[in-house]
Amino acid sequence: MGSYDDMMQPLEFGLFDHMDDAGRGLARQYEERLLLAAACEAARFRAYHLAEHHGTPHGMASSPNLFLAAMAQRTSRLRLGPLVMLLNLYHPLRAFEEICMLDQISGGRVEFGMGRGATPIELGFFGVEAGEAQDRYREAADVVLAAMAGGTLNYHGRYFDLRDVPISLAPIQRPHPPLWIGTMQPETGAWAADNAVNIACVAGVERVRAITDAYRARWRTRQQPRAVMPRLGMVRQIVIADSDAAARALAAPAYQRWFETFTHLSRQRHLPLPPSLPATFEEAMRSGFSIPGSASTVRRILMAQASDAGIDYLLCQVAFGNLPLDASLRTAAAIASDIMPYVAEASLDLVH
Repeated sequence: MGSYDDMMQPLEFGLFDHMDDAGRGLARQYEERLLLAAACEAARFRAYHLAEHHGTPHGMASSPNLFLAAMAQRTSRLRLGPLVMLLNLYHPLRAFEEICMLDQISGGRVEFGMGRGATPIELGFFGVEAGEAQDRYREAADVVLAAMAGGTLNYHGRYFDLRDVPISLAPIQRPHPPLWIGTMQPETGAWAADNAVNIACVAGVERVRAITDAYRARWRTRQQPRAVMPRLGMVRQIVIADSDAAARALAAPAYQRWFETFTHLSRQRHLPLPPSLPATFEEAMRSGFSIPGSASTVRRILMAQASDAGIDYLLCQVAFGNLPLDASLRTAAAIASDIMPYVAEASLDLVH
């Protein structure tokens, strides 16, 4: 069996976006994100990953595939995908058809993230009970992947019963677009390795390392020699300016607004806030989630975190809160010019 070094990929950079409300009007915000996507394609970012939320200003792209279809018309190489598409809120046939359409429209550029939905409040808006969410999601995912095989679909489960359904759509990428999940637990990382699924982690470095170690350990036991391992990703908020102080001055109010939208539903309904979410910008910096600074400062921190966390994919959140478009564009450009060249052809030493 090939060694881990045989299977690992060089560190790459993608984008992650909650599409949280910036307070500048939605039409303007949508247009600014499309401009950002085009600039990031020119800067050689790999993909644009978009979250799905409902009933909250934390997610104004409640139909990620609709927005990504528009993005597909402004770009030609940038890969695109929901991270994640909340399968509990779709009939799985509809979810399958949307992904097929997006893959065809984009010329085979979809990165298909799928999940159950982490917020019971949002699921409840659609009548999905928290207690049934996991099992319902698993059935929906099974249906979507079975439909990717084409032909006639038959599926008999607790939540979905499909008999002799003709499948007329198909994605360009076969047998299906690359799959993604978000994960916070090592056992989920092991499941993802069993199923050759890319992962995106939003956690501190130590927890991410536990997840990536579990993934690599499982991958070694089951994959063919020299198989290319899927991406092991980590989300970080990044703001780059001329100096550390200037970057922090931009990032601090943007983080505060992002935090307010993130916690909007919890505060509205007097529920506990997410325990792992840094409540202040200073805490976000100390935890390593928010990384503002000059290009050299951000490069040093990112490279150290990537190595310590054992990841090969950085999902850069460069547009969040009330950051102006020019700040996001500047950050993306600085990542491309001052950080990517240092890692473009190199592999990180992930095993200490």
